[in-house]
Formats: sequence, C-alpha cells, structure tokens
Amino acid sequence: MEGVDHLAHERNKSEFDVDAMKIVWAGSPHAFDVSDRISKLVASDPGFRKDNRSTLSRKELFKNTLRKAAYAWKTIIDLRLSEEEAAKLRFYVDEPAFTDLHWGMFIPAIKGQGTEEQQQKWLPLAYKMQIIGCYAQTELGHGSNVQGLETTATFDPQTDEFIIHSPTLTSSKWWPGGLGKVATHAIAYARLIVGGREHGVNGFIVQLRSLEDHSPLPGITVGDIGMKFGNGAYNTMDNGVLRFDHVHIPRNQMLMRVSQVTREGKYKQSDVPRQLVYGTMVYVRQTIVADASCALSRAVCIATRYSAVRRQFGSQNGGPETQVIDYKTQQSRLFPLLASAYAFRFIGEWLKWLYADVTQRLQANDFSTLPEAHACTAGLKSLTTTATADGIEECRKLCGGHGYLCSSGLPELFAVYVPACTYEGDNTVLLLQVARFLMKTVSQLGSSKKPVGTIAYMTRVEHLMKCRCGVQRAEDWLKPSALLEAFEARAARMSVACAQNLSNFDNPEEGFAELSADLVEAAVAHCQLIVVSKFIEKLQQEIPGKEVKQQLEVLCNIYALFLLHKHQGDFLLTGCITPKHAALANDELRSLYSQVRPNAIALVDAFNYTDHYLGSILGCYDGNVYPKLYEAAWKDPLNESVVPDGYHQYIRPLLKQEIRTARL
Repeated sequence: MEGVDHLAHERNKSEFDVDAMKIVWAGSPHAFDVSDRISKLVASDPGFRKDNRSTLSRKELFKNTLRKAAYAWKTIIDLRLSEEEAAKLRFYVDEPAFTDLHWGMFIPAIKGQGTEEQQQKWLPLAYKMQIIGCYAQTELGHGSNVQGLETTATFDPQTDEFIIHSPTLTSSKWWPGGLGKVATHAIAYARLIVGGREHGVNGFIVQLRSLEDHSPLPGITVGDIGMKFGNGAYNTMDNGVLRFDHVHIPRNQMLMRVSQVTREGKYKQSDVPRQLVYGTMVYVRQTIVADASCALSRAVCIATRYSAVRRQFGSQNGGPETQVIDYKTQQSRLFPLLASAYAFRFIGEWLKWLYADVTQRLQANDFSTLPEAHACTAGLKSLTTTATADGIEECRKLCGGHGYLCSSGLPELFAVYVPACTYEGDNTVLLLQVARFLMKTVSQLGSSKKPVGTIAYMTRVEHLMKCRCGVQRAEDWLKPSALLEAFEARAARMSVACAQNLSNFDNPEEGFAELSADLVEAAVAHCQLIVVSKFIEKLQQEIPGKEVKQQLEVLCNIYALFLLHKHQGDFLLTGCITPKHAALANDELRSLYSQVRPNAIALVDAFNYTDHYLGSILGCYDGNVYPKLYEAAWKDPLNESVVPDGYHQYIRPLLKQEIRTARL
C-alpha cells in the first residue's frame, strides 16, 4: 500500500482548490457536470470494459469494437442522452471506431457542403444511424495533395448520373476509417468531369453496401488495409481500401452547396461562396486540437502520478529512497508537458470561439478573417499534434521500464494518437501552408490591407525588428509584456528574414522549395506565439480562486520559458535576446518547477479522469501500482498454463540434446 500513502500525502500538499481547477479545465460548471457524470457512467458499466484489448486477436478486437459501438448507441437511446452527452459518452468509451468518422467527418461534410435539400434527405438517416458514413478522400497515391486525386466523376447527360471510377491502382481510396467493413455510404472525393472538361475535386455521396445484407454493391471493391502499429490501439478501426469500377450515382448525390451540375450538363458556381468549404475544415481541425490536449493530459496524468509513487536512489541511513518526481531532471522533462496540456486545452477553447466567429462571418458573406483562420487552424493542428505525439512518448520514457508494459496504458495511447500527425493534413505540409500565408502578409505590409487576428502583431513590425529585451533579473521574465514581445519579435524577424531571402530568387516557387526548412521554422515560431498569447489572454479572464489563477500563471510561464529555452537558437540568432537573457530565463524556469512540485498531483487530478478512461495501472488514482502490476501479470494468456504450449515439441529436445532426432 506504499503508493496509496504517497498520493494521499501528495494531495494534502495542494495549494489550491482542485474542484475549482476541474471547472476551469472543463470550461464551465455545466461542461464539468456533463463530463463528470458521463465518465462515471462509462467507468461503472462492465459493457465498456477495455483492459483486455492488447490480448485480443484482430478479429476479436474488431468484433468487440462493433459490440461496444452498438451498446453505446443503445445506451444513448435508452437514457435519451443529448447530443452533447452522447459525444461525451463516445469519448469516454475510448475506442477508435467507425462512429468517429460517421459523426466527425461524414455528417459535418454534408452539413458544410450539401444543399438544404441534400441535408434534409441525408442527415436524418445519418443522425438515426440508418446509414453509416465515412469520408473517402485520401488515395493510395495521394493524401495531402488533394488536387492530385485521381478518382474521376464523369457526368453522363443521357442518364443524368455521375460515373465514379478508379482509373489506376494509385487512385484506390486508402485509409478512410470505417470504410473497410462497416460504412454503407461514403463522401467520396473525385475529379469532376463535365462535357470533357475538368472542374476540380468535388465530393459525392456514394452508397457502398446493401442496406439489406451489407454486401458491396456492383462495381464496388472494398476491404480493410490491414494491421496498424501497436497492440489493440488503432486496430479497432477498419481503415479501408475502395475501388470504383464505373459506379453510377444520381446527379443529385454530388454535394452541390458550392458548385453544381445542371440536368443539361452545365457546370456552374452557386450563389454560396466557395470559401464556405473552409468552414468545415476549420471545424475539423479545431476538434483535433481539442483532442490533443486530452491525449497529452492523459499521458501526463499517468507519468506524474507514477513519478510520485516511484522511488529510486538517494536513501540515507536506511531511510526511504527519493521520489522520482523530486529529481530536477524528471521535473524539467515532465512539468513542461503538464504546462503544454493546459496550454493546448485553452487554445482549443479559443479555436471553438474562432470557428463560431468564422461561421457567423461567412453566413454574412464576410470573408475578411477566413485566410487568417485557415492558416491559424492548420498551424495549430500541426503544432499541437506533433507536440502531443512526442509528449506521450516522453511520458512513457519518464515511467522507466514499466512504461513499456501495455498495462501502463502509454504504448497503446501513443499508437492510437500518432496518426493525428498525418491525417487531415501532414504536419509539415500544413506548416508550409502557414508559411505561405506569412509570406503574403509580409508582402502586403505598408498597404491598405492590415493584418488581423493572430497576425495583427505584424502591424508593429518596424518596432519588433528593432526592439531589445528589457529583462534585467530572472523574475522580469514573469511579466507578460516581456514574454509576448520576445515571442512576437522572434516570429516577426524570422518571417521577414524568410521573405527577404525569397526575394533573391527569380522564381518564387523555386525559392520556396529551397527555403522550405526555414519557412517551416518561421511558421512554428508564429504558431507558438499564438499559443503563448492565448494562454496569457486566458489569465486575464475571470478565474475562480486566487490560488487557481496563480497556478495557471506558473504553468503559462513554464510553457513560454520552456519554449524560449528549447528554441533559444532562434531567439539569439534573430537578436531578440542576449545570452544573458537566455540564462536568466533558464534560472526562472528552474524556480517555476519548484513552485509546481507541491501541486503536481492536484494539477493532474483536475483533469478528472477515471481509472477506466486512463487505462493505466501506473496512473491509477490510489497509486497502488506494484500489487496491481503483479496481479495483472498473472492474467496474461501466456500464464494460463505453467508449462507452455510447445514445450514437448521445441524446448525439451533442446534441453535433452535430442534436437537431431526431433521432428520440428
């Protein structure tokens, strides 16, 4: 029971109201109530058991996922859960499944790109799960380059139909979740061809399987693409391959909110601006950022609790060994990840506001903020998913050897999460999109087009190119103005330097390709500035409890100063700070780690995750790690028999020197 004593003692150290912090993390008292209630409902229901996932075969794993998805839907109906509660239930069931793409991509695509008539026809079916949808965009040969997709949709004026076709092997749809074995319908993206002319890539609603016996329809070849990385993990999802052989669909199954094909075979743009398509993209990417904070906070919770339980070295005169969390090397790796989890939570909240704002503006035909919002969500998707994937792996290392066990929850969490770095836009490609936006912004400085939103700091570019850091003492780095100016100056100077270097090339595209690594770094600097600035803005809002606000200020400063330390080469090279400033920042960072230490367990308790959701023996709330690890070991299928299968066939001949005569 040693671990229990450790965590009880750790919780007594807390210097703030944990319940108040739980509400801050959740976003509001209402959001906390829903999350708390639904998470406990899932944790207490044996129908949602998940501790045996890593020992199941692929077929058993997938069938079990189907059972859980059906059971979750029955629970939603029986309890008459609201849309918000149902989404939370699917979240806490914590199993990648076809329902993720149905609710997260298929339905939003119809809402964003379908006409009112199409929405009235298809959404009721989708909301009732009478059809199950997926999002078939990525192909075997093309992912991020959507304009390079090879699938074709050719209009046939004689039948008033589109003919969907996969002309090459590389045009096979590849990766869509839910496609492999479950989806009855897909939003399939294809090159629109009308009257022999191409009109870009458009989305089409295509039925894939019979609603009677689930068999593929004529012309449809569909299946699963095979096992993915990790035990259990994302192998619960039926990522699929799909080929079309001249599949006919009605003309009205082209998503026609933005562009249309008439009965006469005329292609035309609708009155709805094409930019509305980006609204759906902003929505999807803001949910990915929100998911990043959940995944990272989960890993951090496990690593922090275990770091307080685990003792290693440092015993004096027979006394207890030192808690691992007290080592400065552990703190310098763990606490920035804790701060990042909070930073990503708050940037996710802000992106929800941004999506609502953009949607409202688009409906009023105001597209002024759309390029900035598009670049912002693309960059933050890239920044947060990369940091989270790296952070989960770092948390596994922070748990030492035991972190390698599936029962730690960390290997599976990593395997489930790491695809986020490539889906919905490869992270490097997205950063290059941000870089193009930054270069365009720099080129327009001095014109009547003023930078807005997260790029507004560029209006002060002349000052930022010349300003010098005014920090004299380590504690001066705690001033928000000092932090913001340093990050703004770094971002501005890196963007301006890239723009100046680009101007030396006769061919801008050649220059962009040659300088792409520098441009990516400039985009990262811009995105990190956004996260730091929004964290600081969060602290200016009303926060319950003085102590809670103080802890958030500490975490904000850790996040910013850790980035400054990690990227000090950029800060020094651009002249934003001097080596002395960098040294003072590092001194303050060490001091901040000491301030977090007494509150570390309380800060991860504020995530309010049940043991069921964490899925980790190392991160269990009571800290009783070692007895649970020992007990779990004996439940492994290999321990079902004392003498292993294969002993008489393979081991005994070796031991008895009978290998020459053994029948292997």
